[in-house]
Amino acid sequence: MLRKPVVLITGASGEIGHGLITSLAAAGDRPIITLDLKLLEPDLGSLVHQHYSGSILDQDLLDSIVSEYEVDLIFHLAALLSTRSEFTPMTAHRVNVEGTMRLLEFAQKQGESHGRPVVFLYPSSIAAYGLPDLETKAAAGRVGENEWTKPTTMYGCNKLYCEHMGRYYAKRYKQLAPETLSGKVDFRALRFPGLISAVTVPSGGTSDYAPEMLHAAAQGTSYACFVRPDTRIPFMAMPDGVEAALRLAAAPRSALQHTVYNVGAFNPSAEEFRALVTEAFPGADVSFRPDVKRQGIVDTWPADVDDSAARADWGYAPQYDLTRAFWEYLVPTIRRRYQQ
Repeated sequence: MLRKPVVLITGASGEIGHGLITSLAAAGDRPIITLDLKLLEPDLGSLVHQHYSGSILDQDLLDSIVSEYEVDLIFHLAALLSTRSEFTPMTAHRVNVEGTMRLLEFAQKQGESHGRPVVFLYPSSIAAYGLPDLETKAAAGRVGENEWTKPTTMYGCNKLYCEHMGRYYAKRYKQLAPETLSGKVDFRALRFPGLISAVTVPSGGTSDYAPEMLHAAAQGTSYACFVRPDTRIPFMAMPDGVEAALRLAAAPRSALQHTVYNVGAFNPSAEEFRALVTEAFPGADVSFRPDVKRQGIVDTWPADVDDSAARADWGYAPQYDLTRAFWEYLVPTIRRRYQQ
């Protein structure tokens, strides 16, 4: 029996997974297979062909997928996020690095099996950057993909290393072998800024102070922001993040001049975001109580990123600036969520 061509999404129950499943199901190009430790919510589960509940570190589980399906597109979203990674660096390495390597090897085997490259879309992060101090951060302005890549967190180190692993599989895999084995994995990475979703609750990222403000205000609970009011990093609305992943995955290989691409949309200060929150929810109790250690991490990330390569190579064009993201996407959806 022939295996069925499918798209595989790991970490599918997370913030990006929600949007990807919905968009891919609407397109109907190929069945969707998902893998996550958690079960999918029923409305998402109904959109996928099969969900595997388990770990990306479970080789037997990956082998069972290989035996049944022909995977030609992978969105590898499974990861241990930045805050948790600092508390459990060994676990972070296992999940973020070893897990990614297993998926890259999985993609390599699939590419060798069905004779065409497997597109491997990898969500990296601005955590891959590491600026040494606030003066340098201010002077750096919009940071390009090859600047200041000296991450200060375990999560950032994991992400940067996995970018390099992806390049290796795509271009240098087993380069001393008699035959050419590279080129079976078409690795493409997005360095996401802080992603703000109206649909899912923030899940522990170090950039989650902005959505945490908004969700707390909508629920009528007080919130003490863990960064200074002047803190500034890039953000984007989740629909633009999902669209960027889909657009990069679909781009012709010949159009791509890079392996890793920055994407960004807006970069308000924490105080500017708080002002919008209190305008939308008068009386919201949002204060600032900086956590020295978490603040130190955010200060190493750029105030903004240069995403001109993404715009030039595959037409990246975010639809949501700060005003539209806040008033047309975030506030109406989050209000409905907590009024139910």
